[in-house]
Amino acid sequence: MKDRSVGSRIRERRIALKMRQADLASSVGISASYLNLIEHDKRRIGGKLVVDIAGVLGVESTLLSEGAEAALISALREAANVVTDADPELERIDEFAARFPGWANIIRSQYQLGLKLERTVETLSDRLAHDPELAAAMHEVLSMVTAVHATAGILHENRELEPEWRARFHRNLSEDSQRLADSSQLLVNYLDGAKEAETRLASPRDELHSFLGEAGYFFPGIEDGADVETVLAQSRLLRSKGAQFLARELLTDYATNARAMPLHEFQGAHRDTSGDVAALADRFDVSLAAVMRRMAFLPKSVLEQDYGLVKCDMAGTMIYRKEIRGFSLPRYSSACPRWPLFHALQRPGQPLVEVVEFAAREMEQFKCFAVSELQGRPQFGKETTFTATMLITPNSERLPPEGQVGAACRICSVENCSARREPSILVDGI
Repeated sequence: MKDRSVGSRIRERRIALKMRQADLASSVGISASYLNLIEHDKRRIGGKLVVDIAGVLGVESTLLSEGAEAALISALREAANVVTDADPELERIDEFAARFPGWANIIRSQYQLGLKLERTVETLSDRLAHDPELAAAMHEVLSMVTAVHATAGILHENRELEPEWRARFHRNLSEDSQRLADSSQLLVNYLDGAKEAETRLASPRDELHSFLGEAGYFFPGIEDGADVETVLAQSRLLRSKGAQFLARELLTDYATNARAMPLHEFQGAHRDTSGDVAALADRFDVSLAAVMRRMAFLPKSVLEQDYGLVKCDMAGTMIYRKEIRGFSLPRYSSACPRWPLFHALQRPGQPLVEVVEFAAREMEQFKCFAVSELQGRPQFGKETTFTATMLITPNSERLPPEGQVGAACRICSVENCSARREPSILVDGI
C-alpha cells in the first residue's frame, strides 16, 4: 500500500463505497473532470482537499496520503515520543503493528484523541479570551438580559400603571425576550461551530485564510499563467471587498514569485540546495522573504518537506499565516513574543535562523528562518515601514534548542517565562 499514490487510494476507496466520481467531486466542491485527473495522478492535491475527500470517504486523511500501515507506524512513533519515561522498544514497532494491529490502533486512537482534546482546549481558550465576535455576542445577550430585567422590574414595582403603559411595557418585554432568545441561539451556534455560525466570518482576514485553506495555499492556475482576477472570480469564500483586496494583494505577490521562481526550476533548486533559503535567493536573485513565501506556498508533494509561514507588521499583528503541524498559530490572540519572527523585527534586514522547541505535549523541534524587509522604496520625508516573515519547518536533527516557544501566553506551558504578558491556564502565576 505504501507505494501507491494518493490518487489511486482515493479511487480504490471510492469504488469500494460504490460512489460515483461525480458525487464525490460535488461533495468536496470540485469538478468531476478535476477529480478524474487527481485519481489518475495528473494533478497534485493540496492538504485541505485531501482532508475534505477523506471526510466524505469516511477515512482519516493519513490513510490516503501515506497508506494505512505507514500511517499507523508513524502515529505509534509519535505516541512513543510523548511518553519519554516508558522506554518503548522502538526497534520492534513494525513487528508490534503487524502482530497486534487491534491494540496498535487503540494506542493510535487514544493518542490522536488526546491531541484533539488539547487542540480543542487551546482553540476554546483562545476564542474565549480574544474572539471579537464572541465578545459582541456576549454583549448582545447581556444587554437583552438587562433590558428584560429592567422592564420586568417596572411592571412588578408599579402595580397601578395605566392600561396603555402596561400594554407598552408588555410589548417591550415580549420583543426583548424574543431578541434575547435569538441572540442566545446565535451564541450557542457559534460556540458549537454550527454551519450558520461558521459562515459569519469575523473579518476579511478570516475570509482570506478560509480561501487559502481551501486551496491548500497552492494555485495551479497561477502557476500555469492564469490571471489573478480569474482565480479570485472563482472563489465563493471572498464575500467582502476587504477580503478581495487582501486576496488580490497576496495572489499578486504569489504570481510575481511564480514568475521569478518557476515551479519545476524551483523544485530542482530546492532539492539541490536541501532547502537553503539564502542559496535559493542567490540563485533566483530574489529576496529571502520571497523565497520563504514560495517555499511555504508549495505543497509537500512538490518540495517533499512541510513548511509553515507567518508574516506580521511592525505592530506584531499577523498579516497571514500558514499552519504547520505541531506549531500552533493563534487565530485571535497575540502570539508568543519569543518567536524568531519578532526578533527579526528588532533587527531589520538581518536574517535569523533559530532552532526552537514548541512547548506542547509532543515537544517538537522546529527550525525557523526569519527576516524583516522594507515595504516599498524608501523616500525622503516619508516614514519607512517593515514587515517580518518567518518560515517554519520540522527539525529532524534534534539539536539542543535555542529556546522554548509557545502559541500565546494564555495557553503556554513554559514556566518562569520573562516574556509572559498574562497568566496561563496551564501553569501557575506570571
